[in-house]
Amino acid sequence: MTSMYRDYSGRIMLLLLFLSLCCFAVPARVLALDGTEILTQVDKNLNPESYEMYRKLINIEPDGSKKEFVLYSVKKGQDKMVALFLSPASEKGRATLRLNDNMWLYIPNVGKPLRITSLQSVVGGVFNNSDILRLDYSAEYDVVKVTEDEDLYLLELKAKTNAVAYDKLMMKVDKKALTPTEIECFASSGMLIKTLYYKEPKDFGDGIVRPSVLETDSPLYKGYKSAMVYAKIVKKELADEVFTLNYLSRIDELR
Repeated sequence: MTSMYRDYSGRIMLLLLFLSLCCFAVPARVLALDGTEILTQVDKNLNPESYEMYRKLINIEPDGSKKEFVLYSVKKGQDKMVALFLSPASEKGRATLRLNDNMWLYIPNVGKPLRITSLQSVVGGVFNNSDILRLDYSAEYDVVKVTEDEDLYLLELKAKTNAVAYDKLMMKVDKKALTPTEIECFASSGMLIKTLYYKEPKDFGDGIVRPSVLETDSPLYKGYKSAMVYAKIVKKELADEVFTLNYLSRIDELR
């Protein structure tokens, strides 16, 4: 009887040990492939919660000619962003505001800001307004699938609403840096609209390490390319008043 009791007790101990090992081992694997967590961290690595930024936008024509724009931008939270044009002279003073899915263009000496859409482009070229006024990816997309290879995570993202510029994204994420390397953008029909390429990681200071160049091309604009070069990204506290239609004429005061 004693022998049977010891044998039974031993089996219970082995079972408990096995279950305890599973409890510790499984979450680590699940966490490694938690697409929502990965995407949230990607957003944090690309942008601070509240910041100001200087960048140059370059449109490249098929003949090699270029048109350049310099923008000063501020962003707060997941749903507020403003971009002010500093050059060229023909664009200076113009500003765009984004609140969630709503966008406006302010033009000096024009009565009131004009409504614009995400798929339009205030600068021409391959980048549209959604690219220029980019919110956090996790604010606009849900992760529907995540896979991995040796160096990358591949996230399949689905738009949360039909107001988003792209219905689906296929995002390659560097495992070590947890920043994007390439994003394919698709329409609801499955057609590839454009590809975004994140390049040249840079330390901007204050813990901000992210790609400093974003390039794009599109099968819809053969021979055309566009690029954004990020010169400065600095954490900055911003009042909600900054992200209102009435403040658009005063954005330059923040610099």
